[in-house]
Amino acid sequence: MASARFWSALGALALCPAALAGAAQAQTPEAFYQGRKMDMVIGYSAGGTYDLYARLVARNLGNYLPGSPLIVPRNMPGGGSRTAMAWIYSVAPKDGSVLGTGDQSISIAQALGDPQVRFDVRKFIYIGNPARENNTTAAWHASGVKTMDDAMRQEVTVGATGGSTSSQYPKAMNALLGTKFKIILGYPGGNDINLAMERGEVAVRGSNSWGAWKATRPDWLRDKKINILVQIGLEKSPDLKDVPLLMDLAKNEEDRAVLRLLSAPTAVGRPVFTTPETPADRVKTLREAFDRMVADPKFLAEAQKENFEIDPVSGAELQKIVADIIDAPAAVRKKLNEIIGEVEQNTSAGGAKP
Repeated sequence: MASARFWSALGALALCPAALAGAAQAQTPEAFYQGRKMDMVIGYSAGGTYDLYARLVARNLGNYLPGSPLIVPRNMPGGGSRTAMAWIYSVAPKDGSVLGTGDQSISIAQALGDPQVRFDVRKFIYIGNPARENNTTAAWHASGVKTMDDAMRQEVTVGATGGSTSSQYPKAMNALLGTKFKIILGYPGGNDINLAMERGEVAVRGSNSWGAWKATRPDWLRDKKINILVQIGLEKSPDLKDVPLLMDLAKNEEDRAVLRLLSAPTAVGRPVFTTPETPADRVKTLREAFDRMVADPKFLAEAQKENFEIDPVSGAELQKIVADIIDAPAAVRKKLNEIIGEVEQNTSAGGAKP
């Protein structure tokens, strides 16, 4: 009898991990988030706009979640945010306790078959984007580059983080518009590129959102330290009426379709997402908390104080935008892939294919 009880107890002990995992999944969102410490994994180095927006969300989102969990930012730079996104996709617990942010153009990279994207961007669970805004390509004032015409007449060095918009935009402009950008890869984040421009290492930053310039470098705008060469989006920003829209510079409708696809991720902005397979009730809780946060005057006042513009996109809408980009017409994806594919192998001016 004692032996039977021993084996019965041993069997129950062996089942404990599975039982505990099941119990954790069965927790209500209120019980799960009560007093929890969460991570906000940021795919870039500190000081850039992805980092700053993520930290703004991390400081505030817990106030709108049940149990007021603490959300701790963690920088995990590398590969144009691919390192962080791969970690969130494959390693992080799939329970809604980890949030992340990564490059808005990863969906384009997947659509073009980039072999460095070793995850399905559609399977991240999108919580929301605090800032839908146009990107820009900007030149340092001392470079002598003031307009797109200048970039077509002379070779211009561009700082970029990797296979992100910071390199994709200048490559597309080289191929379709005739600019002569020479892309310098390997900067950990946007703030590092800003420093490189100040030091004269590069003349241009390939991509930064217009709102981020206003938030992080208002003195540069006031003192005319940078020249905005082009804006990237589906419509012009109200306060950049004199700056050309990238897709409007296309020479024909085929090229315009390509540049429109390249411009579409501006709606992805500075996305906040969680892991695949997160339980549906926690996804609902996270999305509702995000929506309440971006509508709260207290949050908006804090964002305004830090010069951040808030133009949010809901998690559900963001999920659809990412899927639509990846599922764009094959002919358009093919041509864009010929232009910006294999970015690490193509760093020369003139848009030469790899």
